[in-house]
Amino acid sequence: MVGQFATMMALALAVAATGYVHARMPRASAAERGEAFVPEPQLAKLMALGFDAAVADFYWLQAIQAIGADAQVDEELGSHLGKLIDVVTTLDPWVDHPYRFAAIWLTEGEENVLTANRLLERGIAHHPDEWRNRFYLGFNLFFYLMQNEAAADQLQAASRLPGAPPYLGRLVARLRAETADIDVAETFLLELIRDTDDETIRQGYMAALDEIEIEKKARFLDRAREAFNTLNGRDIMSVDELVSHPHPMLEKLPDPEPESLPPSLRRGSEWRLDLETDDIVSSYYNRRYQVHFASQDQAKAARMTAERERRSRGGDRDRTVEAQNAKGEGSSDVR
Repeated sequence: MVGQFATMMALALAVAATGYVHARMPRASAAERGEAFVPEPQLAKLMALGFDAAVADFYWLQAIQAIGADAQVDEELGSHLGKLIDVVTTLDPWVDHPYRFAAIWLTEGEENVLTANRLLERGIAHHPDEWRNRFYLGFNLFFYLMQNEAAADQLQAASRLPGAPPYLGRLVARLRAETADIDVAETFLLELIRDTDDETIRQGYMAALDEIEIEKKARFLDRAREAFNTLNGRDIMSVDELVSHPHPMLEKLPDPEPESLPPSLRRGSEWRLDLETDDIVSSYYNRRYQVHFASQDQAKAARMTAERERRSRGGDRDRTVEAQNAKGEGSSDVR
C-alpha cells in the first residue's frame, strides 16, 4: 500500500513538474513560432526538477503526435521534430528509438539532415554498442550529403559492433572504392526495410527497390547494346532490334515493369530509346535511375548539394572582398 502511494505521488510530481516547466517557459506568439513552443534543451533540463525522464516522455509523445497517421513532413515540420527530439535526448540521452526516429523523418533539407546526424552522434555516444545508429548516420552521409568516405567510416565502425550484419564490410569496400552505385543503395534499402515497423515508410523503400530492379535490367540492355554496336558497326534504332535483328543479342527483352507489380496494376510498359538522352528507358518510369533512390529524394540531394556549393562560393567571395579591403587599407597606410 505504501509502495503504491509512493508510486502515485512520484507520478503526480512528474506531471506537476512538466506543467511547471511549461508555466515557467518564455512564451512566443503562434505567428512568431509557426509551431508548438519547444524549450531550449538545457532550459527544459534545468526546469525538470529531477524528473528528466518523465518530461522527456512528454516531448516524445509530442513528436509522435506531430507526425500523425498521414503527415507530410516538410522542412518546417522537420525542424520542429528536430527540436523535440533534441529536448527528449538531452533530458534522457539513454533512450534508443528517438535517435532513429529523427533519422527517418528529418530528411527534407540539409539542415534537417545535419540535425538528424547530430542526434545520431549523441545516440552513438550513449549507445556505443548499437550498430544501427552508425548505420543510419552512414546512410545519411552517403544518400543525402554524398560523403562516401565519411559514410564508409561510420559503417566500418558499425561492422565491428555486436549484431552488425556481415555485409557491412562489403558495403564499406564499395564506398571506399568510389563506386557507390545501385548495389550499395539496394543494400541500404534492404536493411532499412528490415529495421522499420512503419508500413508507409516500408512501402516507400519497396518502391525504391522497384526502381533499382528496372535500372539493373536497363544496364543489362546497355551491355547488349554495346555488343550490337561492336558486331554491326552501328547503334540500334530501337530496343527491339536487340531481339529482332538477324543476329540478335538477346532471346527476349526483360520485363520493363517491376516483378512485384500485381497483374491488376500492370501498364503494358515497353523499353524505348529516350528522345533527349538516347538512353534505354522503361516507359514505366520514363527515366533512368540515379545513385539516389526515389526521384523526390534525388531532388533533395541535388538541392542540398547546390546549397552547399552556393554557400561555398559565397564564402570565397567574402574572403576575396576581405582581402581586397585589407590590401586597400594597407595601401593607404603606405601613402
